[in-house]
Amino acid sequence: MTSEEPSTVVHTAVPLTRAIPVPERVWYASYGSNMHMDRLAAYIAGGTPPGATRTYPGCRDGRAPERSIAVELEGCLYFATESPVWTGGRAFYDPGATGRLWGRAHLVTVGQISDIATQEMYRDPAADLDLSTVLRDGRDEIGPGRYETLICPGTIDGVPVLTFTAPWAHPDVEAVTPSAAYLRHLAGGLLESRPRAERGIARYLAGCPGAAGAWTSRQVRELLPDDTGR
Repeated sequence: MTSEEPSTVVHTAVPLTRAIPVPERVWYASYGSNMHMDRLAAYIAGGTPPGATRTYPGCRDGRAPERSIAVELEGCLYFATESPVWTGGRAFYDPGATGRLWGRAHLVTVGQISDIATQEMYRDPAADLDLSTVLRDGRDEIGPGRYETLICPGTIDGVPVLTFTAPWAHPDVEAVTPSAAYLRHLAGGLLESRPRAERGIARYLAGCPGAAGAWTSRQVRELLPDDTGR
């Protein structure tokens, strides 16, 4: 079963200063729909997440993450391309941008993060990714796809933090406004690790490129369920 840190604890990755040996476990920093445990469970154990049309095969190791924590990373969240599931823009991470990305990190095995990344590109899990380059350089473009660039923004408690995004920076691609359903899902995932932070979450999402100018923080907050303590 996943254990969650107290809601007041938000962890920040310590930047890499040297190459890190490949460990048994890593923090998978989710910043999009996988912040929501119901959706992440489909990637790990297999199945069809709520509202989705695709059934995921799941990871070769179907155990739940050992821990999940709220995290903030250097860089920014932005919305681009077109999601066939949610319609509207998808979430991407630009680690070189000015700002802070809010996410949720899950403590998983190397095999699990490899399989999650593989499923994001609509392929079936088969083997572990080679993480040596990303743990040395902080970045590794393992393919041209939208989630095939591995990023290691640093470590938390000595354990490397890993995520994946597109190979481009957010100014290099057209921003696409996210749908209400997608924003509601992202806000729900953030609320799971940051209870009673509705106002801050709404401001954060409304300020991200792609959403900024199309959504206000008030409109995003109105998407949240009535039982969030507003």
